[in-house]
Amino acid sequence: MIRIAGGIAAATLALAAFVAAMSTPAAAQTPDTSPPAKPPPGHHKPHQPAVKPAPSSNGAAAPAAPEPGPAAAMTGTSAAEPDTAHDMAYGAFQRGYFLTAFALATHRAEEKGDVKAMTLLGELYADGLAVPQNDAKAAEWYKLAAHRGDRNAMFALAMFAVEGRAGPRDRDASAKWLAAAAKLGHPAAAYDLALLYIEGQLFPQDFKRAAELLHIAAAAGNADAQYALGTFYKMGRGVPLDLAQAVRLWGLAAIAENTDAEVEYAIALFNGSGVAKNEAGAAALFRKAAIKGNPVAQDRLARILADGRGAPKNPVEATKWHLISKAAGETDLMLDDFVNSLDADARAAGEKAAKPWLDALKARPKS
Repeated sequence: MIRIAGGIAAATLALAAFVAAMSTPAAAQTPDTSPPAKPPPGHHKPHQPAVKPAPSSNGAAAPAAPEPGPAAAMTGTSAAEPDTAHDMAYGAFQRGYFLTAFALATHRAEEKGDVKAMTLLGELYADGLAVPQNDAKAAEWYKLAAHRGDRNAMFALAMFAVEGRAGPRDRDASAKWLAAAAKLGHPAAAYDLALLYIEGQLFPQDFKRAAELLHIAAAAGNADAQYALGTFYKMGRGVPLDLAQAVRLWGLAAIAENTDAEVEYAIALFNGSGVAKNEAGAAALFRKAAIKGNPVAQDRLARILADGRGAPKNPVEATKWHLISKAAGETDLMLDDFVNSLDADARAAGEKAAKPWLDALKARPKS
């Protein structure tokens, strides 16, 4: 009888990408002139590391005061106020009609002081949609919207500052905008800020504060935050130890295609830990994550196929997935023995099935 061992350790796995982004030059942007459906402005930016915010009485840093000038006196439309004209501009943006979106947003921003239209203009300039790509103009519009309380613009400015767009990299400015956006409930900002509290380099490590921020992002449906918060509950870090809550969060993140969460949830399903035992459901999830290239899932799927629990025995497929996971760095002596016990034909078939994967792994550039 096999028991699937634990998989991914903790949310800190995401921190390496943050550190790498902070230490390398910002890449030049290639404008996207195709008309795909677009996410809301300020939401599609890649997660980047923020920086240590200046402390305030409520624990979050506020953005700088609005810059002087005529535009600062504009009265912005409330972010909560429904507005058909803004919906038309954003609708055009989503459908890829960027010239129409630009015209409508310009009118709304200049005539009505609509903060959402300002953010949309920032997005258009940032991505070079309908207008030449221009980080300086994008930052101007983002600042106008951010100083009027738009959390998406705040998050965009945090990303601009840390990436060195529209000026030199400024970690302090990035942290201020990131903290301000998180305070207003921006899910990605809350998640990014949580990772920095976990890392504990830019400011003191604080798992309790990280958990609070992860709760904000997880409640908004951020799958990365749901997975990370699940690991907190699994370990009792910043929150009470609660395996059932951990598994619930991993299940939500797995539905949203978070691969690490799929692996953790599958492990829980297979073992019946914190959730009703379901070996077949676990096998299906392991297969899904294995196909996406997760070595832990590939190893666990190989075990299932070798033992015939949760899926029919299949020595050839078990060999295939074992060889793939092993090439990616997983060590499993039990499966080594299993493969060595097979007859030559079965081993050869497994090796042949694994070859395209192994060739692809070899072709990957060294990190």
